[in-house]
Amino acid sequence: MSRTARVYSGRASASAVRLRREQLGLTQAELAERTGLKQPAVARFEAGGTMPTIPVLERLAEALEMRLSVQFQPLRETS
Repeated sequence: MSRTARVYSGRASASAVRLRREQLGLTQAELAERTGLKQPAVARFEAGGTMPTIPVLERLAEALEMRLSVQFQPLRETS
């Protein structure tokens, strides 16, 4: 898999999931089926209403043929 999803915030990851789902031509129900979630859970996440656990994000990434990358970033540059 050559695509990478980077989780910078809940809203950014939700946007990335929705965009990729649409690129693959999947409905929320189809993505839910692939991940073992219910369609309303996918809808809430895509709307930015929830932040799933890392295991759920991993299932979403796999279902969307993506790689999940969770990183800590410094708040400011060090001199």
